[in-house]
Amino acid sequence: MVFVVALAASTIGTLPAVAGPERLAHVLVSELTQPPPGWIEFCARQPGECASTMTAPQNLALSRKTWRDLVRVNNWVNETIKPLTDLEHWGVVERWSYPDDGYGDCEDYALLKRRMLIEAGWPREALLLTLVRGPDGEGHAVLTVTTDKGDYVLDNMSWDILLWSKTGYRFVKRQSQYDPNVWVSLGDAAPATATATSP
Repeated sequence: MVFVVALAASTIGTLPAVAGPERLAHVLVSELTQPPPGWIEFCARQPGECASTMTAPQNLALSRKTWRDLVRVNNWVNETIKPLTDLEHWGVVERWSYPDDGYGDCEDYALLKRRMLIEAGWPREALLLTLVRGPDGEGHAVLTVTTDKGDYVLDNMSWDILLWSKTGYRFVKRQSQYDPNVWVSLGDAAPATATATSP
């Protein structure tokens, strides 16, 4: 716990290094694709959370204050929510939900971080649920934050907020900046299903 507090204190006020070439700063968006079944079912249970509104994309202006907010939310959710697979939690293989009872898996962490940032006044268009594959090929969900300095990833598997190209993940699909119910492929990757992963 002392290490976590020291780590948070050391990184909370420091802006990340500016991304290099544009191609490394932002994930390459390809074509429209199917939303994950977990998102569709989440929206059926909580339609108010998935209002479909066509809006212009927004990249967040990354400042010391916004970086501190990102670090604070990422650390709080990663520390507070306890990892539990959907099978153990709900008795089903896949269920996206807010971890309001204190337990969840990767997409639940990402949903909570997204909700907290939106409630703090951040633009939804810059907070995108994203499916990736790890080096082992396992599906995983993270929150991508699009900024004027690049696309950064909030991940329940890491205390560090990294530029997407530094995560080691293969990026598969994410929400469109125009509409949260429209999903886009990232590069030429094959579809992935986000499954529970412990931090």
